[in-house]
Amino acid sequence: MSQPFSLSMDFAGKILTLSAGKLAPQATGAVLVSLGETQVLVTTTMNSKVEKETDFFPLTVDFQEKFYATGKIKGSRFVKREGKPSDHAILTGRLIDRPLRPLFPKRMRNETQIVATVLSADLQVDPDTLSIIGASASILLGGLPFEGPAAAVRVGLIQDSEGKEQLVLNPNYEQVSKGRLDIVVAGTEKAVNMIEAGGNDVSEETIFAALDLAHKHIKQICAFQKEFLQHFEIQPKKIIEDLINPEAEKTVFAYLTDKKIIALYGLEKPALEQKLRELEQEVIVNFKNQLEEKDPEKQWKALHLKESVSLRLKEYMRAKILKEEKRLDNRKLDEIRPLSCEVDLFPRTHGSALFQRGYTQAITLTTLGSPGDAQLIDEMDNDEEKRYIHHYNFPPFSTGETGRIGTGRREIGHGNLSERSLVAVLPSKEEFPYTIRVVTEILSSDGSTSMASVCGSTLSLMAAGVPIKAPVAGIAMGLITDDRGDYKVLTDIQGQEDFLGDMDFKVAGTRAGINALQMDMKIKGIGLEVLKNAIHQAGKARFFILDKIAIVLPEPRKELSPYAPMIITMRIDPEKIREVIGRGGETIQRITKETGARIDLEDDGLVMITATSAESGRKAEAIIKRIVYIPKVGDCFAAKVVRILDFGAFAEYAPGKDGLIHISKICKERVNKVEDYLKIGQVVNVRIQEIDEMGRVNLTMVGIKQDES
Repeated sequence: MSQPFSLSMDFAGKILTLSAGKLAPQATGAVLVSLGETQVLVTTTMNSKVEKETDFFPLTVDFQEKFYATGKIKGSRFVKREGKPSDHAILTGRLIDRPLRPLFPKRMRNETQIVATVLSADLQVDPDTLSIIGASASILLGGLPFEGPAAAVRVGLIQDSEGKEQLVLNPNYEQVSKGRLDIVVAGTEKAVNMIEAGGNDVSEETIFAALDLAHKHIKQICAFQKEFLQHFEIQPKKIIEDLINPEAEKTVFAYLTDKKIIALYGLEKPALEQKLRELEQEVIVNFKNQLEEKDPEKQWKALHLKESVSLRLKEYMRAKILKEEKRLDNRKLDEIRPLSCEVDLFPRTHGSALFQRGYTQAITLTTLGSPGDAQLIDEMDNDEEKRYIHHYNFPPFSTGETGRIGTGRREIGHGNLSERSLVAVLPSKEEFPYTIRVVTEILSSDGSTSMASVCGSTLSLMAAGVPIKAPVAGIAMGLITDDRGDYKVLTDIQGQEDFLGDMDFKVAGTRAGINALQMDMKIKGIGLEVLKNAIHQAGKARFFILDKIAIVLPEPRKELSPYAPMIITMRIDPEKIREVIGRGGETIQRITKETGARIDLEDDGLVMITATSAESGRKAEAIIKRIVYIPKVGDCFAAKVVRILDFGAFAEYAPGKDGLIHISKICKERVNKVEDYLKIGQVVNVRIQEIDEMGRVNLTMVGIKQDES
């Protein structure tokens, strides 16, 4: 067990500290990373044995939100223990995973788990970037093979006291919520290998400046990790790698001649996949003797033969792109696959759209609900009400396969990316009080489904009549590089280009600027100049798609679907909210029962009435107006008699408000007995005749025409 050691540096005006040797001594590597009063314990644990054969590196990353870290007890009345991770925790786990995975040996097969546990959170510093820094340090401290260190920083675009926007390193929660850009950048001293950003029409130049600023500080934090690790005696861990037999790979490569590989070009996805399966089977049959060899050292594996087919295609495809700029489907480097879009596919939905690009096909459906349908978020560092929700589904049939249907990390991640792409263009609650749920169903997948989701969502929202500020489109960019530094950026990557390429870079935005970025690398990283070229190329593609969207639906519809609920908004004096709710909710429940409308109230006096018909909504509105009504002499009402006395009757002229009809004010003639003219429950027309100094209301029926019934 190492002696405890800590090292600190200044980072954006706060003290960044790495500590090790005290906590979690049985983990392969454990580091406590602190910034301000936010502290995250990040552990890395690697199994020394490989329990089962896989064709991938079994790395798992978990981010654990702990409510005690912010001094909270979980809001659920019945469950107080942290259980299933929130969407935010899953997204943070993915964020940690993405820059680290490419830095491990590709053929490493030891099961490895990274766990980031938030022990203290000051609600100023988001623990996500700290978790990436701590993960890198714990991996290296544990002696695992890793081409780090790696680090991550957050950059925000906020207004200063004079209203001028500036980039800020490590912005706090409030600055992020008020700013136009929230970007997390990760990488090594040499290159950037992960970007995650949300923005509001941010210019490309601002994005470039943010990347420059981020990478400058990533380099500093990587150097800081190196200094920290020098204080420990690190024992390199032995790993197990699933290596292809060099002779097998060489033989398969020779067998798969250029003529065999070029036959794969120009095929649509189903035909291409069928041809690849046939090639794999052909190779397995051709080298059957080597597969059945009794000597384990000489025996070839079927799994490796299939992989060799993929590697041969990868080698050929990459060379073809770099030397001849020829892609697998014969497109130009900046050419988008044939695309089509349409709206109004499903009559009962409030909005629907189909977006198809090549063999990637997505339908997106919009549902409008009442303000009360908003999602309540109860997380370690966040309590909020979410009125725009985007869900993304990726069923197995979309790739022609069978499998389990459910929501995994991929679905949550892609849904969140689509949500961030569109949230900046949504109308305010005051402009459009509906809760909006958008669901994307991927019906066919051949790369860039999340960006198809963004494009389809724009059309679906506009078809539903949501007054978005501008259409949003997204595109996925790819990259092919070689050892000499040559590279080609690919627009609108298809599935094989994603699988065999070096980058998946998604860019979404409007004509005015960028709303979301997400970049993942298969290689160690790329320089900022390459990123800038990719963003420029993505901009041209985005504009092309926006032109296609405009042909189908140039702007949001003015009318909502007849099946969408109707929402009426009104403002009342906040002091009157109590009267609308009533004792124990009695009044508001009565309004709902009488009208069928749902009533939602905000603390500032905003009232939102959701109804299935105009009649229901207007009836509820009229009742609320009467509740909050301030009596004025001369106003007339239909009032219900609620109490009869010898000297007159009390009538309710507004919910919870009544006034006295004196016996002398029932009619012009003399009235000897009130019951001869009025009965409990009877509705009569009255006018406010007087309001005395104590606020008591006196009513009269004299001179007011009464209903014959």
